[in-house]
Amino acid sequence: MDRKFFAVLLSFLLGVIVSTAFGGDYIHQLQEQGITTNHSDAAHWGPDAQKYSSWTSHSNRLIPVYTFGTKGQPAGIDLNSYTGENSVYRSENKLRGIFGKPTEATVNPNADYMDQTNIFDLQKAALDAGKKNIFLVVFDGMDWQTTQAAAIWNTQKIPYTEGRGKGTHFQEYAAGGTTQFGLMVTSPFCDDADFDVNKQIVKSAGGGLFGGYDVTQAGSGPWEQPTDILYLIGKSSTKDGVKHSYTDSASSATSMMGGIKTYNAAIGVGPHGERPKTIAHLAQEQGYLAGAVTSVPISHATPASSYAYNVTRNDYQDISRDMLGLPSSSNPKDPLRGLDVVIGAGYGVNAPNDKGQGKNYESGNKYLADEDLKKANIDNGGKYIVATRTPGEDGKQVLDAAAAKAAKSGERLLGYFGVGGSGDGAGHLPFRSAEGDFHPAIGVAKKAIAYDEADLKENPTLVDMTKAAIEVLSKNDKGFWLLVESGDVDWANHSNNIDASIGAVNSGDAAVKAITDWVEANSNWNESVLIVTADHGHYMFLDKPELLIRPENR
Repeated sequence: MDRKFFAVLLSFLLGVIVSTAFGGDYIHQLQEQGITTNHSDAAHWGPDAQKYSSWTSHSNRLIPVYTFGTKGQPAGIDLNSYTGENSVYRSENKLRGIFGKPTEATVNPNADYMDQTNIFDLQKAALDAGKKNIFLVVFDGMDWQTTQAAAIWNTQKIPYTEGRGKGTHFQEYAAGGTTQFGLMVTSPFCDDADFDVNKQIVKSAGGGLFGGYDVTQAGSGPWEQPTDILYLIGKSSTKDGVKHSYTDSASSATSMMGGIKTYNAAIGVGPHGERPKTIAHLAQEQGYLAGAVTSVPISHATPASSYAYNVTRNDYQDISRDMLGLPSSSNPKDPLRGLDVVIGAGYGVNAPNDKGQGKNYESGNKYLADEDLKKANIDNGGKYIVATRTPGEDGKQVLDAAAAKAAKSGERLLGYFGVGGSGDGAGHLPFRSAEGDFHPAIGVAKKAIAYDEADLKENPTLVDMTKAAIEVLSKNDKGFWLLVESGDVDWANHSNNIDASIGAVNSGDAAVKAITDWVEANSNWNESVLIVTADHGHYMFLDKPELLIRPENR
């Protein structure tokens, strides 16, 4: 018996044992085995290949970008405007323009990848060209490896080992031959800044590491093994090795929707206090409607950066005020207009105090102050028809009724849902698992996530939220801009939970399909543009990807 055959046989038998012993929920048990023993032959997270979990934060990996309605379009809209010979990473002068300073070990004459700020550039070009419907879908924390894991599970084979791949709708959908694929760098301006949350000023920025991307250490594709395993997480194996910062969601989302590099934790604000107009603000100025949908709290980093201005991502209540057009600490006398549609989670998460939110924090709901929810309601003289999680009521029906009313009347829509309480998953929509149900395996916290019947009944899904937002926004003859965030991918990856991660990718993929179905039925790929991407990666490695396939299918 040769070694290769023996290894395959052993792998098969191990899979059969795991699958049979735990009722057939294969990925669930593969995940729990990895967490409880801190080892798995299938995968590991972090620089230590011998441990299932040795890193729970982000990385500086290149991130895939999938576009639809862009191929063959004018310069600025076509993805080729930012990749290949047009990559800013081929020019030190262009890099200074986006990083605001000289970069170390970042120029690459052969760079084929773009920058996260180019996502803003592409959207603005589409807006300026009069494209009627502009969609940005952000799978928070979904790097190439995360997508590959979901694709392997979905297809029950290893469908690709590099490039765009297949196995999800957003990978396979052709959009009438207008789809394109690329990669982008997500590194921020810098790690840290000194700011005053009460005065809303940036005192200085430049703490910790600065941003950049060293292709000689990281590789020209995310499927390549880094030459220094520590580089992509802001470290080095040598004393004098080049190190670059990896982004958080706030900095990256600010770049993608505001067009600037900034420090980690900044919401729409630059390292010197700049407040550029986001694509949502620009769209509204041109007569478009603008909306944000998320599976996580509405004032979390990604939806927040679509519209709000704040020196810190942790000032949740003030961020919600900006998003809803209410006076905030950053806009006290001249409130922002507010998004036309805001739908997300955060319901039921209460805290008596929160120092990170400054002196004006109001005891009660952490993400949207109770009084602000009342002020926003059209029944109290506010601007929004409000749908919230309601005991005993079907969440989809509650949201659909409010959306239908808003679409008919031309009013704005606010949807506020989620799982209350504290701990893992609080404020979220219910987590899905790889199997598509709602009992994902345990993560690094080793705490089971369980939902009762009310949690599942009283909350809509991300697909429901996406459809509701489009119903309201599409009534505007001029057009609309919409952000959809599948935020639970990030929370799953922080927890080193491949079961929840695959489930989250598939939840977001269903929302993408809802968008493409709507475009096909109500628009076309000449007047609509869709960008599907992520804000950053994590650090999962698939050591034996074939072990993600059910034993009986190998």
